[in-house]
Amino acid sequence: MAKPPLALTMGDPSGIGPDIALKAWIRFAENGRKLPPFFYIGDADHLRQTAARLDLPVPIQRLQTVSQAREIFDHALPVLHNSLTVPAQPGRPTSQNAPGIINAIQTAVELVRSGEASGLVTNPIAKEVLYEAGFEFPGHTEYLAYLAGDDFQPVMMLACDQLRVVLATVHVSLFDAIKSLNTDTICSIVRITHNALKQDFGIAKPRLAVAGLNPHAGEGGSMGKEEIDIIIPAIERLQSEGIDVSGPYPSDTMFTHKALSTYDAAVCMYHDQGLIPLKALDFEHGVNATLGLPFVRTSPDHGTAFDIAGTGQASELSLIAALNMASIMAEARLGD
Repeated sequence: MAKPPLALTMGDPSGIGPDIALKAWIRFAENGRKLPPFFYIGDADHLRQTAARLDLPVPIQRLQTVSQAREIFDHALPVLHNSLTVPAQPGRPTSQNAPGIINAIQTAVELVRSGEASGLVTNPIAKEVLYEAGFEFPGHTEYLAYLAGDDFQPVMMLACDQLRVVLATVHVSLFDAIKSLNTDTICSIVRITHNALKQDFGIAKPRLAVAGLNPHAGEGGSMGKEEIDIIIPAIERLQSEGIDVSGPYPSDTMFTHKALSTYDAAVCMYHDQGLIPLKALDFEHGVNATLGLPFVRTSPDHGTAFDIAGTGQASELSLIAALNMASIMAEARLGD
């Protein structure tokens, strides 16, 4: 039996989410149908207007039930209609549409958890727009963790074909990232990553490499003691649990082509330590995946790009990579 389709949220409708959703379906229609079926959760009228503006020949068909999506996907982009409060204008976001943006995410999570969708792919949101409407979460990941429940700890993984990186600290200043690092947090993140690589990517014996924090991974304590005091104790504890983890490695050498072949994921201590090598390797195909949730979630590794929304310039490649990764992860989970 074919697995259910993927749910794709609209993101901020004034950003490039609608543009790249349409362009992704065009790729499906033109390139031998090599894309997992998905349905779009958003305003169907706005999507039609966007297709007309971009001169994209994408038939839009509203869903009566999600079960229709796979059949419809062969000849039209299925849309689970989610009305906007006010018409969306490209590049001109408004907090008036925040309820529709949030509702699309809630609906997608409900459908994935009920089994009607096999995974969730989220188009980019603009957090400041949601904050103006009273949204209380730092971003997508934290909101999804709230919807999942208290028993789940989300972990951010960024991935492309050559590299997977997991972040011990995410959207905080470098000063705050260093202050917040501790052995227990690193252990928890490595355990979640280890389990996710097995469950979601079918890697029987994951190999994890942990980056140091300081230059030369501290150089034996002469360039910083976080490796000795925090990171090495975490690695030793995890190794005692049977997890294949090694390090800490200097971050200026652990991302060379030769080093990349020695591990399945790198655990990085702060945001740019992981994101710089990944984006240098493959800027257009990067995917943001949330590990540790009871459902599959991926996202393109870029923002709303309001400056090019509605112009046709936005690349759909990261979204296609996110759809394909979500499909792979969902397939792995179904095989459990």
